[in-house]
Amino acid sequence: MLRDITIGQYYPADSFVHKLDPRFKILAVLAYIIAAFFVKTYIGLFVLLAFLTVAVAASRIPLKVLLRGLKAIYVLLGITFVFNALLSGGQTEYFRLWIFRLTREGLVRAVFMALRLIMLITGASLLTLTTAPIALTDGMERLLSPFAKLHFPAHEVHELAMMMTIALRFIPTLMEEADRIIKAQSARGASFDEGGLIKRAKSVIPLLVPLFVSAFRRAEELAMAMEVRCYHGEGRTRLHVLRFTRRDAIGLAAFALLIAAVAFDSAYISVHMPYLLGI
Repeated sequence: MLRDITIGQYYPADSFVHKLDPRFKILAVLAYIIAAFFVKTYIGLFVLLAFLTVAVAASRIPLKVLLRGLKAIYVLLGITFVFNALLSGGQTEYFRLWIFRLTREGLVRAVFMALRLIMLITGASLLTLTTAPIALTDGMERLLSPFAKLHFPAHEVHELAMMMTIALRFIPTLMEEADRIIKAQSARGASFDEGGLIKRAKSVIPLLVPLFVSAFRRAEELAMAMEVRCYHGEGRTRLHVLRFTRRDAIGLAAFALLIAAVAFDSAYISVHMPYLLGI
């Protein structure tokens, strides 16, 4: 289960999405996440889903890799669906038990929220799967560079971008380490799946100690490796200089159409076609 988390992992491939400027991809993912929260009808949701499908196809990332990343949120998806289905209320009632009511409107809202959550996780995963760590760092540095004109120390901008990238890249590393520790302790007779909720929570405590020790050791090794290579962040040169190309212009045009469609959905369709509302 822990190895199924795809956020923070990089999947090398020679695709259109991989070759896009990392600055554009970072801003595009942020805009996509904001658009997913603003969309109100199923038409707008399907437009976002179609755009995501095209992006996944253009990235040449196997579908099983993306689906594997969703395994880690199955529980969250289930809780989100059940809570929205039973607590949203509505007119057409199918079932009632105490304070819980299963209605047609609640089911519509539950499906809408579950699809939105899947799209958010997949969109965020697509950024790290198609962007190399060094490119992601360079993109963040360039995007944060305007803060230097606001009297924000330039070296802190570089350090902030590096810390964000390292934290993102450490997610799959720590998950693999936790998976190894679980297997090692299970081989010694430890059990993480038996008993009630409190017992399971207590069984995780022996897992946290070696995991934190391993994390601190890896962080110290990384800091020493960067120090011996004289890394300072500010003023360093780059082998591949970021440039805005025709591919990025095509991506920007496609994203402009997407934002226009979401704006039309929020301003017109949700007002004049309320029967299409998902929330």
